[in-house]
Amino acid sequence: MQPIIECVPNFSEGRNLQTIKTITDAIESVDGIRLLDVDPGKATNRTVVTFVGSPEDVIHAAFRGIAKAAELIDMRNHSGEHPRMGATDVCPLIPISGITMEETAMYAQKLAKRVAEELAIPTYLYEAAQPNIERNNLSVIRAGEYEGFFEKIKLPEWAPDFGKAEMNATAGATVIGARDFLIAYNVNLNTKSTRIANRIAFDVREAGRVKREGNPYSGKIMNNEHGEPIRIPGKLKAVKAIGWYIEEYNMAQISMNLTNYKITPLHIAFEETRKAADDRGVRVTGSELVGLIPLQPLLDAGKFFLQKQGMSVGVSESELVDCAIRSMGLNELGPFDPKKKIIEYLLRDEKQSRLVSMSVRDFVNETASDSAAPGGGSISALTGAMGAALGTMVANLSAIKKGWEDRLEEFSPWAAEGQQLKDKLVALVDEDTRAFDAIMSAFGLPKDTPEQVAERKQAIQDASKYATEVPFRTMQTAFDCLPLLKQMAEHGNPNSLSDVGVGALCIKTAVRGAWLNVLINAQGLSDKSWADNIVAEAKALLAKNHAACDEIILGIEAKLSA
Repeated sequence: MQPIIECVPNFSEGRNLQTIKTITDAIESVDGIRLLDVDPGKATNRTVVTFVGSPEDVIHAAFRGIAKAAELIDMRNHSGEHPRMGATDVCPLIPISGITMEETAMYAQKLAKRVAEELAIPTYLYEAAQPNIERNNLSVIRAGEYEGFFEKIKLPEWAPDFGKAEMNATAGATVIGARDFLIAYNVNLNTKSTRIANRIAFDVREAGRVKREGNPYSGKIMNNEHGEPIRIPGKLKAVKAIGWYIEEYNMAQISMNLTNYKITPLHIAFEETRKAADDRGVRVTGSELVGLIPLQPLLDAGKFFLQKQGMSVGVSESELVDCAIRSMGLNELGPFDPKKKIIEYLLRDEKQSRLVSMSVRDFVNETASDSAAPGGGSISALTGAMGAALGTMVANLSAIKKGWEDRLEEFSPWAAEGQQLKDKLVALVDEDTRAFDAIMSAFGLPKDTPEQVAERKQAIQDASKYATEVPFRTMQTAFDCLPLLKQMAEHGNPNSLSDVGVGALCIKTAVRGAWLNVLINAQGLSDKSWADNIVAEAKALLAKNHAACDEIILGIEAKLSA
């Protein structure tokens, strides 16, 4: 897998759009970089930029962005709501795929060294890139901010990791590191009070608040035997939070960093903040995501809120995302476009899902044209997807059937499983056509020299194996739908029995159709042992599927004929 990392530099300019554009142009000038998001904030006077690429390309682009920011931003004139210490305040690298955190940290160190040496900007390392655990926390490093760093940097314990212990008057200092994915998240309040917002932030953030004598807000700070302040921890692990007032929105917010959303999910951060606000007589009106977010936290949130509503979680991916957006009020301050805010959607190559993006009429017309693809393999996958969809539909209808309210937990998981199987089969519709295209591309390779002939022969064999594996996966995935259909036939909404029967017929057709594609693509393989093995497995699966489908169909016919 090609190594991919994400970079999310935060630049201390959120008002001058031309300056921001010039910085992002510098980043995009590096080939191989994909700019995913630019999120400026007027009140914070800060812009969060997100881009991805190969490690070397990313650190080269980051360097160009940092250099351009140092050229255009004068920190002597900067003010904003967000803590900051430099023109490029912080620049984290995040492993996305094909690379470890340790390797990502090495790239962060390489970038930090170059920034210090070539731009004369003192740089600090944080999180996974910082070997000294006593100074790997961003908020601790940044304490004192730009104004205080002229003296702080001279302290021996705060000498920069790279560069001279001398503050750059215009560009400030920069923190560069490697970390897990961080969700920057703001919760909106129906108050303008920063004091109340901070109290709520202290209630929920992991660090909590210091313990005081008497008055919990103004009393004398209590220390332990080592002279350190005693802290009352907050409710949420792996969460940092402060309260602030945003003039642009005329409201106070809880500004949160979820440093590990697997420990504290997005929806739990929202819910606990809502409860803490309620306890203090304040109402949460919505929330805001700064920058991008992975898909999974929104899917988890959608399921959480559907469960709270007593609804089935076995709905489509788009419905889960929509439920999350509406439940957390993510569109209160502006439109929340999933295609622009969710990383997986931004990275999605539309060409990879060309067929399933068509209308039904266009898909049928494409199939009926004089092109060899889509062919039987894609149609088998689509037929299987429809079988899975019918089983999922019946599970959802059973979950909401009047008088069956106590059976929601019985049917909702089946519906959720059906959605996953349906999505896998939908993906196989286009993958089967890509496998066919791979064979055609291999046959089109040059064959002028002995070396080219050998390369072409190997490419044809590799593509043919791939074209055999794809319909076999269609067989496996379609067969995996049968427990769902069997369960619905025996225990689901009886008014939908015919739908279950049609679903089983779809699965029977999908598996038998994919079997034919396994046979035809395995014919030309020179690796006879591999071909014989996959054909034998497919044949055994075909027999099991045939028997299981017939059992479901005959059972339904008997019930409907009684």
